[in-house]
Amino acid sequence: MKEDIIFNLKQVHDRIENACKVSGRDVSDVQLLLATKTVPAERIRIAIEAGENLIGENKMQEFRDKDSELKDLKIERHFIGHLQTNKVKDVLKYVSCIQSLDRLSLAEELHKQLLKENRNLDVFIQVNTSFEESKFGLPPTEVVSFIKEIRKYDALKIKGLMTIGLLDVEKEKMRPSLRLLREIRDEIYDAKIDGITNLKLSMGMSQDLELAIAEGSNMVRIGTSIFGNRFLGKEIWNENIAE
Repeated sequence: MKEDIIFNLKQVHDRIENACKVSGRDVSDVQLLLATKTVPAERIRIAIEAGENLIGENKMQEFRDKDSELKDLKIERHFIGHLQTNKVKDVLKYVSCIQSLDRLSLAEELHKQLLKENRNLDVFIQVNTSFEESKFGLPPTEVVSFIKEIRKYDALKIKGLMTIGLLDVEKEKMRPSLRLLREIRDEIYDAKIDGITNLKLSMGMSQDLELAIAEGSNMVRIGTSIFGNRFLGKEIWNENIAE
């Protein structure tokens, strides 16, 4: 198991490096986030001890259940799934960033709880760039106005945009939904919103990381290519399927 994970990590880093070379980008500009939904703590530990330091979970319960086995490690934790407002207080115990902010009610609840804790939190705005009803995220046309609205919540530090792009067997069909996130970032810059600069793009998974990097991704969220397919009850869960 250890050898497989370390080998897979090297393969993923090679893919990232090659994609950066093809796109004329510096590899240091692209961060790897381990998508660890359903991955046991002992497997995550192998990856962290091999040099990784950033994990993302889709459910608060998984942070809680794995915490005792991982708390001795230096790990940055991001929440990358759909977050219910009644889970805010619990998830804030574990994370330094929420990548799935997509509605005002969630921003309000996060801000309220952060004020109680006298802290700030990094957030990414989730955008539905593939226009699929099965996916969460703001419609692209609403992102600029949404950012203007939540700027009043000063405990939230807007660090970037996140999307789950369209996934298809034909890779070029996936590119437009990734390109759109970069174009939305350009629209945000054009709007000259006070305090909004240097936004990162979180996009790209096992299937489409090369396309995402070519379109400007600064963070790829990889699970299957590192940990393999994971069983969820009677079904195999794949990170590329949105919740």
